[in-house]
Amino acid sequence: MANITLVEAVTQALAWELEHDDSVVVLGEDVGINGGVFRATNGLAERFGDKRVLDTPLAEVMIAGLTVGMAAQGMKPVAEAQFMGFIYPMLDHMICHAARMRHRTRGRLHCPMVLRAPYGGGIHAPEHHSESTETLFAHIPGLRVVIPSSPARAYGLLLAAIRDPDPVVFLEPKRIYRLVKEEVPDDGEELPLDVCYVIRDGSDITLVTWGAMIKETLEAADKLAEQGISAEVIDVATIKPLDTDTIIESVQKTGRCVIVHEAARTGGMGAEIAAQLADAGLWHLQAPVKRVAGYDSVMPLYKMEMKYMPSVNRILNAVNEVMEVS
Repeated sequence: MANITLVEAVTQALAWELEHDDSVVVLGEDVGINGGVFRATNGLAERFGDKRVLDTPLAEVMIAGLTVGMAAQGMKPVAEAQFMGFIYPMLDHMICHAARMRHRTRGRLHCPMVLRAPYGGGIHAPEHHSESTETLFAHIPGLRVVIPSSPARAYGLLLAAIRDPDPVVFLEPKRIYRLVKEEVPDDGEELPLDVCYVIRDGSDITLVTWGAMIKETLEAADKLAEQGISAEVIDVATIKPLDTDTIIESVQKTGRCVIVHEAARTGGMGAEIAAQLADAGLWHLQAPVKRVAGYDSVMPLYKMEMKYMPSVNRILNAVNEVMEVS
């Protein structure tokens, strides 16, 4: 069993599917010979050939259109947007075609494609390389949006995404691509989509997060434990469709909730989770739901980017405010 990083888990999952399903192809800018900007496709072209791992021109619209066409004709393409900041030209194909294929054809055609993209800040990159705009896709009916936060979940969720009969946007938090290693068996076992994962049990407050913010949230939970506060930590993992039941079940136990995400505050998924808690979990809450999020501004350049993103102290301050409400 290999001890691997999150980005290596992505490579491992892609290799498994390429080996075991001839309909799977990988395509994108520099994914072949160079193995991708972050080496997520490293070695795949040499192993499976240039008809299975395709280097494309620098043309995001073309990549998205080609991927939708392949999927509609029975293939399982896995396309890469080199950075999430480059994904916006692909929105037309994802919204107008991929997301609507099953509905438009009354089930005659479907669109089993995956659009992968490294996303988020924290690596000293320019602003177009540091986006966290996952809510754009979560708003679109017909699209599933998945965000892994560990090597094991990256492997299992990517396998499930490739095998899903409908389009999946698979966002990889590049700040934690190589942060930790864990043992991940290369056994082809997928993890369930559309469920939240409770990664730390607690009884006093629920902390809800996803992607790279798992790191700061778990660190905050450790510090809260030193204060005698027991925090339950939930990794949302699939932000669309959202597993509200798991979050409400946790809040029913703890009575309090803080939501943490890197994306800008206004219109973020934190607002949707808070709204669903107000709708279906209001009587369980002993205090208002707090959000700790990025700011409503463009991601700053690297000297300021860590001040933009939620810190452990910001999470602790929000928790302390919530805990003070009797």
